[in-house]
Amino acid sequence: MAQLRICFGDNLPILNDLPAESVDLVYIDPPFNTGRVRNRRRLATIQDADGDRTGFQGRRYRTVELGAKQYPDTFDDYLAFLEPRLRAAYRVLQRAGSLFLHLDCREVHYAKVLLDRIFGRESFLNEIIWAYDYGARSKTRWPAKHDNILWYARDPRNYQFHLEECDRIPYMAPGLVGPDKAARGKTPTDTWWHTIVTTRGREKTGYPTQKPRGILDRIVKVHSRPGDLLLDFFAGSGSFGEAALAHGRRCILVDNNPEALRVMETRFAGVEVEWANWPPGTHRHGDPGPDGDTPCR
Repeated sequence: MAQLRICFGDNLPILNDLPAESVDLVYIDPPFNTGRVRNRRRLATIQDADGDRTGFQGRRYRTVELGAKQYPDTFDDYLAFLEPRLRAAYRVLQRAGSLFLHLDCREVHYAKVLLDRIFGRESFLNEIIWAYDYGARSKTRWPAKHDNILWYARDPRNYQFHLEECDRIPYMAPGLVGPDKAARGKTPTDTWWHTIVTTRGREKTGYPTQKPRGILDRIVKVHSRPGDLLLDFFAGSGSFGEAALAHGRRCILVDNNPEALRVMETRFAGVEVEWANWPPGTHRHGDPGPDGDTPCR
């Protein structure tokens, strides 16, 4: 397969079609079940040497807004939606593979109980708190400024954790550790302070719920090796795939929203991509064969 495979469609049948124990690392950022209507801006990104942001391999792009759409982020039975997909993720994981599930406080505790049943409680290794400080502040409760990322290893006695590959962060009190340690920095704990993707940031694609590369790069580098196969079946704008490629991994991305695939199509222009199940009549870059004919295996 190409270094990057992008599949259009419902992720459950695509997952069920993947070989068992074929994936080294799964990261997913599913809908959070906020109960609100989300706004999705429709964007066109045009390669432009004088553009306002930098994409893959340093190319410059200019973003043009085409309009906006709305979609409800609400489920009558959220766990009934997640469970078959998490079970399928467990099936495709290699014996030394890990799954990272990215949610927030609304559903993460219920999802943990579900994952304990699927993986076994002993396979739960960490709850990572991604903390940020941006946006409105409530006057009636403590403002919610963190997400939760659950880490499960398929085999809790055999998993990838390459701490030497992790980026280092500054000491909060560098004067207490001496100049050498202060210059070197320290490895993070299970609380990761990192800004969100800002409106005018270089990473911004305009896709809602886009997660920052700094968070995804850390997961990719520490929990996989170059050449490994990674999977994100709620791919959105494709940030996890970009992180995978940047660090020499292979990746499968899956999403059922044509707009998400169009964002990824622009984001990965110039990269060898194998497109699968692309909606007929919409493909522009690359040549996967007849539209919609290539299965995502």
